[in-house]
Amino acid sequence: MPGTPPAWSNWAGNQHSTASAILRPRTVEDITEAVRAAAAAGRRIRAVGSGHSFTGAALTDGDRLELAELDTGVTVDTARRLVTVPAGMTLHALNDLLARHGLALPNLGDIDAQTIAGALSTGTHGTGARLGCLSTFVTALTLVTGAGEVLRCSADEHRDVFAAARVGLGAVGVLVEVTLRCVDAFVLRAHERPAPLDAVLAELPSLIEGHDHVEFYWFPYTSRVQVKTNDRVPADDRPLPRWRGWLDDEFLANTVFAGACRLGRVVPALAPGISAVSARALTGRTYTGRSDRVFCTPRRVRFVEMEYALPRAVLPTALDALRRIVDGLPFKVLFPVEVRFTAADDIWLSHGYGRDSAYLAIHQYVGAPYEPYFRAFEEVATELGGRPHWGKLHWRDAASLAPAYPKFRDFLAVRDRLDPQRVFANDYLDRVLGGAPSGATA
Repeated sequence: MPGTPPAWSNWAGNQHSTASAILRPRTVEDITEAVRAAAAAGRRIRAVGSGHSFTGAALTDGDRLELAELDTGVTVDTARRLVTVPAGMTLHALNDLLARHGLALPNLGDIDAQTIAGALSTGTHGTGARLGCLSTFVTALTLVTGAGEVLRCSADEHRDVFAAARVGLGAVGVLVEVTLRCVDAFVLRAHERPAPLDAVLAELPSLIEGHDHVEFYWFPYTSRVQVKTNDRVPADDRPLPRWRGWLDDEFLANTVFAGACRLGRVVPALAPGISAVSARALTGRTYTGRSDRVFCTPRRVRFVEMEYALPRAVLPTALDALRRIVDGLPFKVLFPVEVRFTAADDIWLSHGYGRDSAYLAIHQYVGAPYEPYFRAFEEVATELGGRPHWGKLHWRDAASLAPAYPKFRDFLAVRDRLDPQRVFANDYLDRVLGGAPSGATA
């Protein structure tokens, strides 16, 4: 039954909407009925996940679908290393489920609060030179189209829909069930160390190729970075002591960092000093752990974010430009800049379509100014061939994005076929994909 429609906001608190009705379907049939009813009444309907996108991707003034109670069943095929789960399940719940069966996802991002559908639909990724975004692990999916029809897709069945829907922005249907390719459960050894930025850039090709997963964080107003590498090892023989995990990941990374950000927001002149102290205070550490627990860390300090996927070769150019942007801003940047790497894939609207990528993510503490910072970096990233993360802030539109994605028009054709009435549309999709069906005339 529909609930009373309270206002909804995302995790960062920068996106808000009030739906006309809230629907909490338990079955796929509930979803097909809801979509058909919305289409018949001329209303829009939008599925909502955990709110970890910074864009307006989930906003709607029509019907809001919350999929947490959707039960399509769970199937784990340990022999074939496949798992089929409801799309509204969170990554955290999925990771625990897989661990109980001796399985794991090959890669993850740094948080696990997102729903599977939300993570896939926006192109969520981790870091790893030989691994694509999380959507590359999908072997089959089931969605409900704008006509309320149930469609199962894979590389062998409705291949064009499969290529579109794995990173589909919720524009071609409501994801209801997903089959994922897994691997045997594995242990990671994490090594974190401070380093000079120039030295890291000089050794970057060998660093990327020599480790399973590499990322680094640059501290604005400094020449310092924190490098993190994760590599598979046979045994969990160096677990992080509980006190050290609490000290580093809860107290320092969240409590102390939140206090530093609040201080920097109130007294901006202190921000460069805070960044320098943070860069110098971080020490090296090495530990082992279950893969998802090494990949994912708590994120309690609220921020807004923009992230661009760039051709790997232009990363030094982008970082040089970013350093000049930061130094020239009329306000101070309070958050480190994150750099990660992914392999090329063949998913039409994946940021990594057809090329190996370097991802450069910029952040700002909630309540602090950010738009001139983000817009200036977006201009640089666009000129360098960058593609914006679908779930992170950006100002690109369909006319700007179409040349960046070779299969953009193919995606629009699938959207026209599966949702000609634009039942799943909202203002964000109208901007980044266009509003009316691509074949329509004014």
